[in-house]
Amino acid sequence: MSALCLASRFCRGLKVSHIRPALARTTVTVAAETTQKVAFEEIPAVGKKWVGRWLFGCSGMVFGAVVIGGLTRLTESGLSMTDWHLFGKRPPLTEAEWEREFAQYQEFPEYKLKNQGMSLSEFKFIWWMEYGHRQWGRTIGTFFLLPAAYFWHKGWFTRLMKKRVLVCGALIGCQGLLGWYMVKSGLEDRFKDPSDVPRVSQYRLMSHLGMAFVLYSIFLWNALDVTYPAQKLKQVTAQAMKFRKFAHITKGWVFLTALSGALVAGLDAGLVYNSFPKFADRWIPSDILAFSPALRNFTENPTTVQFDHRILGTVALGLATTAMIWSRRVMLPPRAYTAAAALGGMAWMQVGLGISTLLLYVPTSLAAMHQSGSLLTLSFAIWLTHELKHLKKLPK
Repeated sequence: MSALCLASRFCRGLKVSHIRPALARTTVTVAAETTQKVAFEEIPAVGKKWVGRWLFGCSGMVFGAVVIGGLTRLTESGLSMTDWHLFGKRPPLTEAEWEREFAQYQEFPEYKLKNQGMSLSEFKFIWWMEYGHRQWGRTIGTFFLLPAAYFWHKGWFTRLMKKRVLVCGALIGCQGLLGWYMVKSGLEDRFKDPSDVPRVSQYRLMSHLGMAFVLYSIFLWNALDVTYPAQKLKQVTAQAMKFRKFAHITKGWVFLTALSGALVAGLDAGLVYNSFPKFADRWIPSDILAFSPALRNFTENPTTVQFDHRILGTVALGLATTAMIWSRRVMLPPRAYTAAAALGGMAWMQVGLGISTLLLYVPTSLAAMHQSGSLLTLSFAIWLTHELKHLKKLPK
């Protein structure tokens, strides 16, 4: 019997339902890979170059917003502007306009409970700080939107990149609204007692900073993807796969530690127990669970929030140091070694800045550097995981 007849009988014995799913999966997978590959290759080199520069520029702008936002918080300037306009407003130009702006500020809790007797010149300083932060945010929107529209029109975005651009645009818009929602919490008439300290909600502050970190991470990851594609390895070992998983865990922990720092800032928790490594003369402070119910302490008790931030930071340091040392014993893409070393070094610098900020009673310059350092540490963690993105699972 010929081979052709055998093949014919075998095919007749198979059910169509057995063939279609496998064929469909193969067709869809190949089509998707081919479409993305072709779409990416069709983008001219000049398009890739400018899209990469734009993405790096957007990430740098968001980094700047985090730094300015930290300075605004540290100089207690965030509640100086008591209204919000979508496209901003013209700053006061005359002395009469400044007087009106100052009179409006005097109607809110921060002035009544904390800043009575403030001079007009002192008010101008905090007003300009907040104004600069808001205008920087609007500049980010413009810097993102105009080139994005041009690149989209030129066909310099892949299908996947188009989706990411839409996500980033939505996040930028939500970030502006969330910023005002945060400020509004400090302007509400909920501070009745003379001992109350008018401040924004630490929950909204954490959400605002967290969204900024997410936006920054997306921009940086895609900038690296376009400009410095991750290198590949011909042979992937089991140790490399374990290291890749560990690097992602480290990145997530660094992000979590940064979020806990937002709670520290929101509650001014850095102003309690300015000693290290002990809390005064104790390893565990006596008022760590002073609030009831106990769960409130983790987000509302300054002592507990500082204690948690110390623990999270110490663990992050251990993870980053382990990644730096472990990377030297594993076969990785060449740039991954540099990224791991940078992550480990930055983690030590960040912890040093945090301890110095605490011991010196939170000077503005050091505190701002510490907050910026958290974003730099996250940046190196993102870079490391990006360099490992092509490590695939080992065949069984």
